[in-house]
Amino acid sequence: MPRARLTPAAVTEAGAALVDEIGFDRLSMGLLAERLGVRTPSLYKHVTGQDDLAHRIGVLAMTEFGDAVRDATQGRAGSDALAAGAQAMRRYVRDPPGRYAAGNAARPTGPDDPLIAADRRVIDSWAAMLRGYHLPPDQQIHALRMLRSVLHGFSVLEAAGGFQIDTDLDESFSWLVAFLDHGLRSTAPGGPPGH
Repeated sequence: MPRARLTPAAVTEAGAALVDEIGFDRLSMGLLAERLGVRTPSLYKHVTGQDDLAHRIGVLAMTEFGDAVRDATQGRAGSDALAAGAQAMRRYVRDPPGRYAAGNAARPTGPDDPLIAADRRVIDSWAAMLRGYHLPPDQQIHALRMLRSVLHGFSVLEAAGGFQIDTDLDESFSWLVAFLDHGLRSTAPGGPPGH
């Protein structure tokens, strides 16, 4: 079967698909070359090495993740936006688990790194959702960190099969989102906003 013409984007996409299957921690240039039907040195025409490949997958992941949250929350406000964004995150962690791990592992390499813009997409999506809660500006970063910590924790544990008690996970997740919503509404000046 003839090989598709490789480009940096095609190699990155193939790497992302591979880590979703085998796990981000098992990524190697050799495995990717085998998947693409090329010899490993051929990949170095498109990425400088495994660190570059992992970084590119991380950028792709954060871009996709930011878009998923943005699309889920667009046109919604308050608790409706929170529930939609939380479910979008849960799906993204569970469905492409390798690339989500790559996104979390990636760190900017300089001021022009595309990861900065990709990370900004994620933050802007969550910040837009939080506007419906009318939080004081000095509280917003704390709210963003809280959302990331709680939703990431639940989603990663779920994806890893970490919940062993026989209780419906959807119910637990809905309870968690309602708890977050209540906390955010109670933090708003003058009491909870309407939802």
